[in-house]
Amino acid sequence: MKNDLELRRDILDELEWEPSVDAAEIGVTTHQGIVTLTGTVKSFSEKLTAARAVERVQGVKAIANDIEVRLAGSSARTDADIARAAFDALKWETLVPDHGIKMTVSKGWITLEGEVDWQYQKDAAFLAMHRLVGVTGVTNLITLRTRVSATEVKSRIEASFRRSAEVDAHKIRVETHDGKVILRGDLRSWAERQEAERTAWSAPGVTQVENLIAISS
Repeated sequence: MKNDLELRRDILDELEWEPSVDAAEIGVTTHQGIVTLTGTVKSFSEKLTAARAVERVQGVKAIANDIEVRLAGSSARTDADIARAAFDALKWETLVPDHGIKMTVSKGWITLEGEVDWQYQKDAAFLAMHRLVGVTGVTNLITLRTRVSATEVKSRIEASFRRSAEVDAHKIRVETHDGKVILRGDLRSWAERQEAERTAWSAPGVTQVENLIAISS
């Protein structure tokens, strides 16, 4: 098991390895596998990429991403400019329905609302926003419509876990109720835990995932 010093060193190395992140501007603290990221980056996309890099490190149990987005002068945009760009981005994103999604922009922060049928559509809307110049953050309040029974949701998720080469299905318990999925168990890494959550979200009818899976030491 890594101590906090070893884990922090591995995280710093991984951030240095990630070419789209300026690791020199990011601070890292660790406590019993819980990682806190601080500092500043030049875009919201870079902030998310830093967190994904940390997820890849063995021994990470949780991440608090407190990095602040500070836009360079050339990246600054008015809220009206960002709103127009966000509208166009959703219109051109083929995975997102062209109706039912509303957005507001305040000081560069985009809030998305509305309803879609699938989690991948909700994710695609978020991804379309985070790439835009001038965006400082995105709150995704899009909800999912429930379409299938809890029993069917549970069986589909468990079958997907059994097919997966990245998740140990025998160590995960799945509970479902009215579109909500609760995952319990004990896995080897934060990345495996995140993969289990992504798998659960892929099932039709899932409107919420509560990931209670622990990371083994």
